Amino acid sequence: MKFMRDLFKSNEKFFTKGGMFEKLHPLFDATKTFFFLPKGKIRSFPFLRDSIELKRFMSIVILSLIPLLIFGIYNTGYQANLASDSDISLQGAFFKGLTITLPLIIVSYSVGFTWEIIFSVIRKHKISEGFLVTGLLYPLILPPSISLIQAAVGISFGVIIGKEIFGGTGRNILNPALTARAFLFFAYPSSMSGDSVWIFSGSNVDAITSATPLSIVANATISDNISMIFNQAGLSLKTLFFGSYPGCIGETSAFLCFIGGLILIITGIGSFRTIIGGIIGLLTTSFLVSYFFKVPFANVTPIQHLLIGGFAFGIVFMATDPVSSPGMNISRWIYGFLIGFLTVVIRVFNPAYPEGVMLAILFMNIFAPLLDYVETRIKLGKRMPNV
Repeated sequence: MKFMRDLFKSNEKFFTKGGMFEKLHPLFDATKTFFFLPKGKIRSFPFLRDSIELKRFMSIVILSLIPLLIFGIYNTGYQANLASDSDISLQGAFFKGLTITLPLIIVSYSVGFTWEIIFSVIRKHKISEGFLVTGLLYPLILPPSISLIQAAVGISFGVIIGKEIFGGTGRNILNPALTARAFLFFAYPSSMSGDSVWIFSGSNVDAITSATPLSIVANATISDNISMIFNQAGLSLKTLFFGSYPGCIGETSAFLCFIGGLILIITGIGSFRTIIGGIIGLLTTSFLVSYFFKVPFANVTPIQHLLIGGFAFGIVFMATDPVSSPGMNISRWIYGFLIGFLTVVIRVFNPAYPEGVMLAILFMNIFAPLLDYVETRIKLGKRMPNV
């Protein structure tokens, strides 16, 4: 690494104040910190020592996403080859999934980081590492059939409108990846909904007959037995738990989502209060709905609600975003519970949009500061006044 260190040291003068490439200093600094730890030190009291900074913080999140990415690549290729009667072996499915997923990841990172660099140069501040996670989360919540142009437009909207207009990483009130997906849903509804978008069909398949669990329920009647319909479609609880069915690239496996959640909780990156609160909110609300209402989604059991769609992925990786979620402990319980509550409410009472977790999290992102404010005021009000 001595060669790299000397290379950066010899060229640093060109990117500092007065240098030929002064305006590109954020890009130079970002490249340098990619290879070496920052040397920033606190010069005055109080002194702080911590082994983790933003880049390493993001690295842990990415580590927890790797199993979902690998399985998502395989499942995407498996569903595509199954629909086209092609090679469904492990190698054949993974290779097919890689050809579908890798371009989306490349577009996400290249377009997103381009906007990050542009805003960093204009504002003359360092390039934030926050997009390292957003750039991977975004393609994992997309349907495999989304076009690369639409994916590029979506991530542009998410970075600019969802984050940069608020001042960049650490100042955004909405999750950028979810903001990008919400934009795509309303801008290109035909590309984001319907059974055909969940399987990459290519040009050799005329029709796709597979359906997602959410679409099955949305098309059911009040008298239908949802569990029986799921079993007939090959969607047993085991299949729903492990995720071998059509869906967004990284959202189908509840098992791997919860494994990732365990990693985040153990490392202190994700709040267990938000995750458990969300699960409690979803299970409680789905139980009450099944008892008091007569609608198709009322026939879905609480466990099925937990496993279908993108709830597990959303509550683990989206709701726990440290920037757009509350920072107070009680607020996190309420925040998570209301996400679970709203997810079921949207699913049950809005058949046109059966997946409610995305809107539920974005809605609660807006109220996160209010929850923290109310809890802070209550705690301050309990203090003994000065005598």
